[in-house]
Amino acid sequence: MDASKPSYVSATPEEPGQAPSGVASLCGGPLPLESIALPDGLELRCDDRGLTLVGDGLELRGDFTRMLPRLRQPNLSRELLVRAARVKGVAHPMAVDATAGLGEDSLLLAAAGFTVVLCERDPVIAALLRDALSRAAEQPLLAEAVSRMQLVEGDGAAVLGGLEQAPDVVYLDPMFPERRKRGATNKKLQLFQRLESPCEDEAALMNAALDAHPRKVVVKRPLKGPYLAGIKPSSSLAGKVVRYDIVVPAPSR
Repeated sequence: MDASKPSYVSATPEEPGQAPSGVASLCGGPLPLESIALPDGLELRCDDRGLTLVGDGLELRGDFTRMLPRLRQPNLSRELLVRAARVKGVAHPMAVDATAGLGEDSLLLAAAGFTVVLCERDPVIAALLRDALSRAAEQPLLAEAVSRMQLVEGDGAAVLGGLEQAPDVVYLDPMFPERRKRGATNKKLQLFQRLESPCEDEAALMNAALDAHPRKVVVKRPLKGPYLAGIKPSSSLAGKVVRYDIVVPAPSR
């Protein structure tokens, strides 16, 4: 490929990892890039750096290599998400990330030993994530973790409803409502907001997570934001900007 001439044809790499029971049947396969509808002013470019979303003078591309410092011990075990999702007494835990985005949180869980099903409903973001997984699978320092990550292109609530086995953890990170301050640090988030809107039905998402009968549901929220769907968590882990609410469902009778 000529790096000076971006390509717009779709690549369909093999998926790293294997889908848990009940997931494979929900995978419709990747959409060709030329068939993905984009908002005005945005385009997808594929060159030697990978698949990139371009628009408004900004670029957005999945890149797991920048996560490497966080994946090293003892940094990984200190990650709030890893601490919140930890499941005692389970040798090979399984998590469903129902709102995967570009998959960085899922990578943390996979590096910590989870098998992770990543659900992404937006076809553009799913294409960026698929490309990032494909490139990361070729990186020796990332390949093992990525082998435990399985992308499902579809609505997270629907995927949860189709599972045949209960996951150990369901992770929810619905997009936060747009803040009034829009500084340079979150300009790339503006591209995301052109594609996906904040969660419109928090109750449906939380109910789908609970109905999957996990050991726990972990929800990422703004530090001072309200509880998702108004459900008070069993406990929380708070950082400087975000917190992780942990909902432990009541035992089934």
